[in-house]
Amino acid sequence: MDDLAALRRSCDRALTGHGPQTAADLLATIPPDTAVDRYGDGGVVAELEEEVADVLGQPAAVYLPSGIMAQQAALRVHAEHRGRRAVVYHPQCHLEVHEGRALERLQGLVGRPAGERDRLLLREDLDAVAEHPAALLVELPQRDLGGQLPPWDDLVAQATWARERGAAAHLDGARLWEAAAGYGRPPAEVAALFDTTYVSFYKGIGALAGSALAGPAEVVAEAREWRRRLGGTLFGLWPGAASALSCLRRRLPLFPGYLERAREVATAVRDLPGVTVVPDPPQTPMLHLLLRTDADRFAAAARTLAEGGLWTWERAAPTADPGVVRVELPVGDATTALPIEEVRTAIGLLAGGQG
Repeated sequence: MDDLAALRRSCDRALTGHGPQTAADLLATIPPDTAVDRYGDGGVVAELEEEVADVLGQPAAVYLPSGIMAQQAALRVHAEHRGRRAVVYHPQCHLEVHEGRALERLQGLVGRPAGERDRLLLREDLDAVAEHPAALLVELPQRDLGGQLPPWDDLVAQATWARERGAAAHLDGARLWEAAAGYGRPPAEVAALFDTTYVSFYKGIGALAGSALAGPAEVVAEAREWRRRLGGTLFGLWPGAASALSCLRRRLPLFPGYLERAREVATAVRDLPGVTVVPDPPQTPMLHLLLRTDADRFAAAARTLAEGGLWTWERAAPTADPGVVRVELPVGDATTALPIEEVRTAIGLLAGGQG
């Protein structure tokens, strides 16, 4: 692992996202004249919260150090307002797959998956939900399905379904910036469909870890109290907030270009032997590639590319087919800087061919 980390540091090009980030890169996103907060009050934290509320078209926003904390706080508030415990979501949403059952074990709420694991949640899937939940959570885009988006009209219908049943509509917008580009709509127009919206800062915009929750002032105020209860109101939250603010301002305008590059990548690699693009064409500035190879051959090809100065992936994810692996390709500054022919050559090698 140490050898691989050193190899990654030696690379001068990268295929995914904004490329490997060093401590110096991340510290450079914090302006030296940053105004510090005190336990989340004032300074750059307040400035970020005001700007996020404005970008999302919401009355208020609160900064939290993690997305898991942000979503737990939001859903707990929605549940207590309604006296209900169930949260409806897709079987592959982040809460179900990546959070160790935190919603149930820490908040006493109950996840209620709806729809099919390997396709998008659609309005018609909600007809099978008989109970009246506290909230409907929608993840945009659906990360584990390659960054897919439901049709806009269907998304509107899902939010309407929740409200007709007295439930909150909550947006898991960890990648809202990508989703907004995919819909060709400003983030505020997407967020307007929901009662609350969570956004992440370390993913698409490449800042230090951190998140925000936006929505009605009353809900946000309660979520701020839950931030303290969950241990998130640190003495100083300014490093993450300052990084988020500078990266948001710099990169948010770039997402339409990232989407264009994602589609150029799909066009360049879809005819390669052993390569499947998911979804094809990409709906957001990210995509999955299914490669007909095995983990060992993939790792060997990735090392060869890294030795030539191009960092791709440390490893590939397994699939149900032992002869196929999966990789996720978020598109960012590094991806757009790489010549498209080099992208094609690299993917061809990783898939066991010559590009």
